[in-house]
Amino acid sequence: MSRLINPRALVQLLRAGDLRARWRATQDGQAALRLQVVAAALGTGVLDALARAPAGTAELARRTGATDTDLLEAFLRVTAAVGLVAGDGDRWRLDRAGRAVVGDDLVRASYEGFGGFHTDLYRGLRPVLAGEWRRRDLAEQGEVIARMAAGFDAFVHDLLVRTVTRRPPRRVLDVGCGAGLQLAGVLEAAPGATGVGVDVDAGAAALARRTLRERGLAGRASVEEVDVRTALGGEPGGALAEPFDLALLANVVYYLPPPERVPLLRAVAGLLTPGGTLLVVTTAAVPQLFSRHLDLLLRAQEGDLQLPDAGSLVRQLTEAGLHPEQPRTLVPGAPLIAVAATR
Repeated sequence: MSRLINPRALVQLLRAGDLRARWRATQDGQAALRLQVVAAALGTGVLDALARAPAGTAELARRTGATDTDLLEAFLRVTAAVGLVAGDGDRWRLDRAGRAVVGDDLVRASYEGFGGFHTDLYRGLRPVLAGEWRRRDLAEQGEVIARMAAGFDAFVHDLLVRTVTRRPPRRVLDVGCGAGLQLAGVLEAAPGATGVGVDVDAGAAALARRTLRERGLAGRASVEEVDVRTALGGEPGGALAEPFDLALLANVVYYLPPPERVPLLRAVAGLLTPGGTLLVVTTAAVPQLFSRHLDLLLRAQEGDLQLPDAGSLVRQLTEAGLHPEQPRTLVPGAPLIAVAATR
């Protein structure tokens, strides 16, 4: 069927408002819609069910626990429209984009995070602004946060390799070790070293243990599921009893209110050997969208949390009795910085 463009309607559209803003709103809306569709396809179990084997709608309903097959089929048609699946009611299968989501954990975690608590922040912002409640994303989403952080691993890994090559450590401490990727990277780059990872989140600690095990490093490292502030509150014992040559805080410092940062940095510094290095990697407060968003997300949590800026981080490290170097940007165009400080 031929399509006719009505010139008068087009002129009216151009004159009616800001065409650029309208186009951007449409594009942003489509992107937001796709984000939520992928997140829902993961949350409902549809993508994982199809990853096991193609299936018709009725079989998918059994696999996912759906009771309304008509509604499920309507949702599957939406997932097909965004390119996640292909087929019809008799046989659905994952398309290329769907296979990428279930086959790449960073992709999956990104959709879970951005389709979940990152955007839910704005849908639920009104009662937070009104002081009615505070969010608990950091306490409840630790595993997803740890998996999303893997996106920066390559950049942090390069820094860690250069750090341990310059001064090979015997013992390494990773505070807030997350999925254990940085700890594993250090141990691989420093074959003579042993390590300890510490994380308060049970899901993240389990991920770290799995990472070390899968990379053949479990015999050279342990992971403690504990709040490091509790562990360092008294005389360090157990895995923290002996001094460390290198300590790492990667995207951890902003989980503490600003008044608690110097005491933590001082306590970690006290675990270092003379001349040992504390390496702090963090997203910094800069006028960039993700930085501003993360700062807002932190401020909306329980506790007085916020992103540090580079200057305040250097001052806090100095106040903790360390000698910091100049901050370095790890990713061009992104607010990820690193500061090395020696005891």
